[in-house]
Amino acid sequence: MAATSQVFRVIHGRRFGRILVPAMTCQNCSQSPRPCINATQPHSFEQSWRHHVRGYRTSPAWHTYYLTPPQVNSILKANEYSFKVPEFDGKNLSSVMGFDSNQLPANAPIEDRRSAATCLQTRGMLYGVFDGHAGCACAQALSERLFYYIAVSLLPHETLIDLENAVESGRPLHPILQWHKHPNDYFSKEASRLYFSSLRTYWQELLDLSVPGEQPDVAEAFVSAFKRLDNDISLEAQVGDPNAFLHYWVLRVAFSGATACVAHIDGNELHVANTGDGRAVLGVQEPDGSFSALTLSNDHNAQNESEMKRVRSEHPLSESKTVVKQDRLLGLLMPFRAFGDVKFKWSIELQRRVLESGPDQLHENEHAKFIPPNYHTPPYLTAEPEVMRHRLRPQDRFLVLGSDGLWETLHRQEVVRIVGEHLTGVHQEQPVSVGGYKVTLGQMQGLLQERKARISSTFEDQNAATHLIRHAVGSNEFGMVDHERLSKTLSLPEELARMYRDDITIIIVQFNPHVIGGQ
Repeated sequence: MAATSQVFRVIHGRRFGRILVPAMTCQNCSQSPRPCINATQPHSFEQSWRHHVRGYRTSPAWHTYYLTPPQVNSILKANEYSFKVPEFDGKNLSSVMGFDSNQLPANAPIEDRRSAATCLQTRGMLYGVFDGHAGCACAQALSERLFYYIAVSLLPHETLIDLENAVESGRPLHPILQWHKHPNDYFSKEASRLYFSSLRTYWQELLDLSVPGEQPDVAEAFVSAFKRLDNDISLEAQVGDPNAFLHYWVLRVAFSGATACVAHIDGNELHVANTGDGRAVLGVQEPDGSFSALTLSNDHNAQNESEMKRVRSEHPLSESKTVVKQDRLLGLLMPFRAFGDVKFKWSIELQRRVLESGPDQLHENEHAKFIPPNYHTPPYLTAEPEVMRHRLRPQDRFLVLGSDGLWETLHRQEVVRIVGEHLTGVHQEQPVSVGGYKVTLGQMQGLLQERKARISSTFEDQNAATHLIRHAVGSNEFGMVDHERLSKTLSLPEELARMYRDDITIIIVQFNPHVIGGQ
């Protein structure tokens, strides 16, 4: 292996800065944690891929290993899920026709989660993408719990009374949500009793605060649900549990973290609540048939100037140079809003007390023991969402919810173009772009032939989210899906995959323009 230098590796994923754990980085690339991948960088993808693999695997046969197209499809489609809204009397009366979702892991295990459900006590559907960091525990808890908190927050006073009376009398509860889940999307049976107890306490408080005959405001319900669940995650970790497994689990949830991007669709009303750097983008069909992107969320990170001002305004002037360093919160955390992450919310004294009384497994967790630098005036982090409302129009054809692993690889305009063409079957050709590369006439002919072949096979994916992931992972510098590139990326071993990309989670909701126009 080439000469190496000491750097600091990312703990449990890229969101936490280079801290604590020494790792080896190749001096030829001088990039950590991700080596070069694009042809525009110092090495081509193939050079980078082969070069870095040499440090891990010495078998020459492994260098020439390619996945066949059926193997690629098997990997891409392993987590795909589709749901079509049922029709009544041959008509779909919902503003939502259905949705497609999919996930592609980079971490092992994957730290992203997704959820989709129909609200049964009110109207509307909920969709959410949750991007975990420092482990998957917090994202897992959000995928199970957040929709219940939102649904309960949207219930009128009278329905809350019915819920409480049913529990008091021991009668079965009417279902609140109908889940639309992939078989791999699981629920924690061990924690269900604890989760229900916290949820019931929340609706009892809502019952005391609500007024008979008054309909809850959707935006306020979102804010209340997000903040309350984050508070319950914190409280459950402080109190602990007599059950050793549950005690360890609630601490894992609290000391890990997750962002959340959630959409609620009720008739023509679309609300998006975002905490962190997930993103919601609307695909709008223009009169000429092309698609434009309308972003319905703001990233909560250092690239958002208003977010930078908010964070700095919440701490003394003496911390103005340390509260955000190298575009990270306290120099460590990329998103400025997240669930969990009590290391950025609790006092140092509380952290130490909880850790000292916690199970032995937690003492082995390097992240849990670490105190952020310049930690003077917590909390530094909030789970409060930013809520946007949009009234759907007939030209609004679909909504894309994605974790930042998607948006790191594709621009939002490219995302809506790919999805729009896939859903409508209309391929809007653009002039072939070579991005400043010098190409011969023979190479240009090859590009045009590849484009022709690509058009004929564009719709091999029935699932729009799978189709988008194929482009996100396999597009070359000319914007075309390159099977060789796709094969190499998907065949990277677990210890290398995370260095090239993040987990990708996508939900694509398709709207019914006839119903929207009629309403």
